[in-house]
Amino acid sequence: MRRVRVAGGKPYEVVIGPGAIAELGVVLAGTARAAVVHASPLAAAAGAAVETLQSAGVAAEAVRVPDGEAAKTAEVAASVWEEFGRLGLTRSDAVVGIGGGAVTDLAGFLAATWVRGVRVVQVPTSLLGMVDAAVGGKTGINTAAGKNLVGAFHPPAAVLSDTTLLAGLPEAEFRSGLAEVVKCGFIADSEILRLLEADPSGHPDTVELIERAVRVKAAAVGEDLYDTGRREFLNYGHTLAHAIERVEDFGWRHGEAVAVGLVFAAELAGQAGLLSGDDVARHRRLIDTMGLPTRYTGDWERLQSVMRVDKKARGASLRFVVLDGLGSPKILTDPDQAWLDAAWAAVSA
Repeated sequence: MRRVRVAGGKPYEVVIGPGAIAELGVVLAGTARAAVVHASPLAAAAGAAVETLQSAGVAAEAVRVPDGEAAKTAEVAASVWEEFGRLGLTRSDAVVGIGGGAVTDLAGFLAATWVRGVRVVQVPTSLLGMVDAAVGGKTGINTAAGKNLVGAFHPPAAVLSDTTLLAGLPEAEFRSGLAEVVKCGFIADSEILRLLEADPSGHPDTVELIERAVRVKAAAVGEDLYDTGRREFLNYGHTLAHAIERVEDFGWRHGEAVAVGLVFAAELAGQAGLLSGDDVARHRRLIDTMGLPTRYTGDWERLQSVMRVDKKARGASLRFVVLDGLGSPKILTDPDQAWLDAAWAAVSA
């Protein structure tokens, strides 16, 4: 089993490997009650988690929510809060989130807001959840105004990334998760790029890739929980990605949108004279061989409007994470419109 410690005011461990979910009873030993919030298709995993907790003396009950982004609504949150009230969940109790990134986002938000904060243990079941959403304490739901604009910072008590849960993951979902992995390679860990260039499927090195991506995120989160400095670099590729997701009414997988966003950000850095032509081309080539999209056609004016209400925007300023060379992320504020248009042309042609 591999373990990554996330530092900060409330440090915790990310446990990675086959059977990691078995540690749930240990993590929550002594807890009176737990609500196991799970995506609809994961009733069996939730049932096993409930049994594990009950064997450890925890009165646990499963609470089902919709799968995917459909879970991240105020209406779903309100219905689960009612369930927490029925269960009598108190501040000394806990929430367990079992599902992909959307469900762990929701579970974390529910835990952050119920009685002003209870513990949450995240059990991500998708590659995307394991390398990104479940780690770091960002929680949230979506609104008509945009993605994740309502949320809270609420670090988990633990993250149990049981890689056996990836066995039934559709290949397209696995590839989507790899977008967040390759992002970590571009901003911090060149070994990730080497591993994916050797085998773009990611399958032979899944556990190592998860661990490396988590270490990149843990280093940023441990230093900057509240997203005011180093942690912002984890949003590489996400400004355009979030706009695509919203314009497409979340019909695009997150990782697919991020893949296009990474190519766009590389092209933008190239236009700004920060990234070499070879490194820009390396983005497109690697992402393409991974089976992820590198192009998107849409309403450029609308996308720009959406990007201006992105969480990374500040007032009237449009801000992008770009690379000043591989492994050297920085913030580019209010880039020249000609650069933006040229980067857009490169991904929309």
